[in-house]
Amino acid sequence: MQELMDRFGNLLAAHRKHAGLTQEALAIKADLSPDMISRIETGSTGARFPTIYRLAKALDIDAAALFTDQIQVGATDRPVLNRLTARLSRLSDEQLVFVEGVVSAALQSRSRSP
Repeated sequence: MQELMDRFGNLLAAHRKHAGLTQEALAIKADLSPDMISRIETGSTGARFPTIYRLAKALDIDAAALFTDQIQVGATDRPVLNRLTARLSRLSDEQLVFVEGVVSAALQSRSRSP
């Protein structure tokens, strides 16, 4: 269940960033608290269907888009991300688990930096 909440949170964050919204701006548009947006994006909590509906409406996307890795055209049209994806696709599952750990650690240390 945690993996699903993490994936959903990551997709929500990707769609929010693609829309050019901060967590606070999305919270206002979806009539939710910024804390709730943060908790969903970090996988600390899940979201019920009424909340998913409000998030999708606020992002001007179909709610189903929050359950697929396919982001709107152009959202992943980023050269560095494309190069990384190509390199990662050649790795074994064991290597991917290692890289995921490194990336997670790097992102956690970055979020703690002042």
